[in-house]
Amino acid sequence: MKKQDIYFLGATILLFLPFFVSNDVYRFYKDFNHEHGMVMAFVKFAVLATLGELIGLRIKTGSYYQSGFGVWPRALVWGFIGLTIKLAFIIFATGTPGFLSYMGMSDATTVMKGSFSSAKLLVAFSTSAAMNIIYAPVMMTFHKMSDIHIVSNGGTMKGFLTPAHFDKILGGMNWDVMWNFVFKKTIPFFWIPAHTITFLLPPDVQVLFAALLGIALGTILAVAGKKK
Repeated sequence: MKKQDIYFLGATILLFLPFFVSNDVYRFYKDFNHEHGMVMAFVKFAVLATLGELIGLRIKTGSYYQSGFGVWPRALVWGFIGLTIKLAFIIFATGTPGFLSYMGMSDATTVMKGSFSSAKLLVAFSTSAAMNIIYAPVMMTFHKMSDIHIVSNGGTMKGFLTPAHFDKILGGMNWDVMWNFVFKKTIPFFWIPAHTITFLLPPDVQVLFAALLGIALGTILAVAGKKK
């Protein structure tokens, strides 16, 4: 472990330490999170998923900082993605049990409120599968497009706010990596199982757990960008 890793780890610990040592801070977080879920979804992903990208940068380049990387633009993009993830959680956590009920599973809309059971696991798995098959590829593609836009404009906020030529970006993306690695491998073998666990958790904890998984997502997508 190098000095930069010690500094990065120390800064991360200091960032989250108040939530563990102060009951007042933790209580404020719980109340604010319950009352302002969308705001906290933005904050959680802006912070945690960006940390994942920094870890990915460390893996790729050996450093947590690189000129043109664009930490702040990436944080804004992750915050926006966090809003869409919260939205997706609400839609699929409501719609999937409704669909299962329509298909004949009469207790699908109520089983998630009870204790753990095989039926609850089935609903959580179905919700995760539906969300990751329908929503995740769109989100991952958008993230990759924004990533290319940020880097191609020097990683500055001014460059980030310039019009993005997504038609050209889409044409120049490495779809072999996106399809064969990001979609075909990470979605069925990591994200569907991981979000099955997510949907088994209480609603107020789900987005936080998903944001922690965002660290893994940022790392995976960063490593995927290194693959040829």
